[in-house]
Amino acid sequence: MSRISVMTKDDLPEQLRPLWDRMKSYGAFENQAGVMAHRPPIFRNMWMLLTELSDEAVLPKRYLELCLVTVSLINKCDYCVSHHAPKLAVAGISEAGAARLLDYTNHPELDDLDKLVVEYAIAVTNNWNRTGDAFFTGLKQHFTEAQIVEMTWRTALCGAFNRFNDILQLDTELGVAARNAAE
Repeated sequence: MSRISVMTKDDLPEQLRPLWDRMKSYGAFENQAGVMAHRPPIFRNMWMLLTELSDEAVLPKRYLELCLVTVSLINKCDYCVSHHAPKLAVAGISEAGAARLLDYTNHPELDDLDKLVVEYAIAVTNNWNRTGDAFFTGLKQHFTEAQIVEMTWRTALCGAFNRFNDILQLDTELGVAARNAAE
């Protein structure tokens, strides 16, 4: 059970209620949003950012979700794996395949570009201060600078969400299949 009460749309200031509706179009994140709602600036800025990035879709969904599930597996965040692994299924990676992304080098469902993306998410999470220029040369062969910026930011931000969700023990929403992020 969440360590912080989960607010609802009705608990928000009137001007933030339309953003709650936009947030729901992003996915079933009512518990996370409801806890963030205790601090309206956090709720407003996080959900404006996430919904705007989603609307723009600069980074293909498959690569975004590979990053988000990878960082969530590293950090063992059940909440985020439960929400994002199904989005990988839509992008063509099975549930079993999503569960074993950290074993990416011999992963039968990943092509070379997928493996590069997973490796980058690992670097952002674990090796941000030891990732050399050669790695970016490889990324730039496949992604624009704007896409690399978004991939980096979204991976790092998901790591922050992992910590937020886990320290506050957010429950997975009803209707979202719970998945175990532990190896």
